[in-house]
Amino acid sequence: MTNTDDIVLKLTDVVKTFPGVRALDGVQLEVRAGEVHCLLGQNGAGKSTLIKVLSGAHTPDSGEILWQGQPAAFNSPQTAMKAGIATIYQELDLVDGLSVAENIYLGHEPHSAGFVARRTMRRGAAEILARLGHAEIPVGREVGKLPAAAKQIVSMGRALSREARLLIMDEPSAVLAHDEVQNLFRMVRALTAQGIAVIYISHRMEEIREIGDRVTVLKDGRTTAANLDAKTTPTRELVSRMTGRTIEYVFPEKPAAREYGEKLLEVEGLSLDGRFSDISLTVRAGEIVGITGLVGSGRSEVLETVFGARRATAGTVAVGGRTLRRGSVNAAVKAGIGMAPEERKSQALLLGEPIYRNVTLAGFTRFARVGFTDSGRERAEAEKITQGLDLRPNDVRRPVRTLSGGNQQKVVVGRWLLGGTRLLLLDEPTRGVDVGARAELYQVIRRLADEGVGVLLVSSEVPEVLGLSDRVLVMREGRLVREAPADELDEDTVLDLVMAGSLLDGADLASTAPEGTAA
Repeated sequence: MTNTDDIVLKLTDVVKTFPGVRALDGVQLEVRAGEVHCLLGQNGAGKSTLIKVLSGAHTPDSGEILWQGQPAAFNSPQTAMKAGIATIYQELDLVDGLSVAENIYLGHEPHSAGFVARRTMRRGAAEILARLGHAEIPVGREVGKLPAAAKQIVSMGRALSREARLLIMDEPSAVLAHDEVQNLFRMVRALTAQGIAVIYISHRMEEIREIGDRVTVLKDGRTTAANLDAKTTPTRELVSRMTGRTIEYVFPEKPAAREYGEKLLEVEGLSLDGRFSDISLTVRAGEIVGITGLVGSGRSEVLETVFGARRATAGTVAVGGRTLRRGSVNAAVKAGIGMAPEERKSQALLLGEPIYRNVTLAGFTRFARVGFTDSGRERAEAEKITQGLDLRPNDVRRPVRTLSGGNQQKVVVGRWLLGGTRLLLLDEPTRGVDVGARAELYQVIRRLADEGVGVLLVSSEVPEVLGLSDRVLVMREGRLVREAPADELDEDTVLDLVMAGSLLDGADLASTAPEGTAA
């Protein structure tokens, strides 16, 4: 039996500063062998910086790090990995052009007679994937051709390919379906049973309860609570330690008996081979419509097809009564559609550019004068948007890559607030966003709806869909299986529909579907 009293990692008064920012301000942390230690905090609290200190990407300015009882200095990622610390980042660091096996063993490929032992590498990768419960993933497949959930498994496999004594997991469940999250937990428990320590970062309180042993909370770069019991500490206390508020979800109040405006979006019989089929839905001006379902149900692909990023194989998309050309993002934007995609870093942001340039990107031409850009006006307009979103820090000249995940998401949403957007598509709008920034984003979304913007959003978090949306669509295996006002559904009913397959018959579905939609 593992002695969980053995402290493998201890941080004392760790400080890390950047120009104008004290990211870590005397952090305290201790992690024991064989435990799952959960790290909580708002975006910008210092979690990402702490991960980079432990993984060797950053060197602390002061403080002490004890690793397995000895002072340690991880001055490079290679040093940390050799010491036995492996990190799975929220934004996966995989190489799309390489195979699954090559990614798992990247940087420490097995060799024989001076050559890479590819057969050994493939066999080892297959064994690791089997340990993770995903033996079906082909080790020879290019990673870039895998769905997001499978990429997450490969990233986990890479960490397991090294003899890690500490595994840091940053939002590992963000792209996983409910059944895959349980498989993740099974794998974590198997690791801790071997004495491996796990630092687990998540914004989902139910995950903390199920998988965690102890909790440390960060706020503004400081440790505000340490070694709390993950299963018994009240959620009210955890959220208060992070934000000063006492509830996890803070939804804006929905208008009572609201009359919506014209039909902004009309989707009829939309299909995309291999992804979804026969999707019909509407969104009215001032209405928030939420789509929920498991990863792989086709929900995100529906949004991407409406936006023109994917070319439909059948059906039509119309905005304001005008049918859009299939597979044309330009036509969608001209019609007044804006989209915040799930993968903000790879699909929505220019990470090396300043905040203001990212905010003004969709309407860049409005700041052009006789071939030149009016940068002053561009920055001024961006500042108005970022102030309304409470962006932190609100310096629009900063590179957007320096912002926390929640603040980066505000920039993506803010891009469509400069005017002209009639319909906003949001794919996982609060993925990786802390409870504080999440509440602020909810307020922004509701404010847009109050101003007459139609909103169509996708989220993995059922409470979010029910709490924010006026009307909810449930998807399963590429089809709509239920549509109803949000206040007529509860979490258990939705989970039953998407997971257990307890579908209503056609007559029942038809009776709950509003006019102009198909169930």
